[in-house]
Amino acid sequence: MATSKDYGKRSLKELTEDEYEEEEEEEEEEDDKKKKGKRGGSSAGGSSTVPACQVEDCTADMADARRYHKRHKVCEFHAKAPIVRVAGLNQRFCQQCSRFHELSEFDDTKRSCRRRLAGHNERRRKNSSEYQGEGSNY
Repeated sequence: MATSKDYGKRSLKELTEDEYEEEEEEEEEEDDKKKKGKRGGSSAGGSSTVPACQVEDCTADMADARRYHKRHKVCEFHAKAPIVRVAGLNQRFCQQCSRFHELSEFDDTKRSCRRRLAGHNERRRKNSSEYQGEGSNY
């Protein structure tokens, strides 16, 4: 049986945006189930308000938005936009932190902040060095 270091793994680049959002939604559903089990089920008020996008002057209808976008109070358009205005500052939505950061915290057009990318790259380097040790028996 042939094995490689990439067997069974998918890189982040291979995930389409829809798959990424589906994974986020699945995680949120699991979290919701855990929370409901601890609290006993329903919310106290009974009335649910539709969250609004945090971006200034955004009029997007969030009623039909995906759960991920409602939870983080950002419409799909602004979640992917390179520059948005939030709290009077030019910012970008970080897909790793699910928060808005100032543009200075991002490299070029990346959608993840430097801090999260640094952690991701560190984990990748650690794993790749383990594999290099295994395969160099020639």
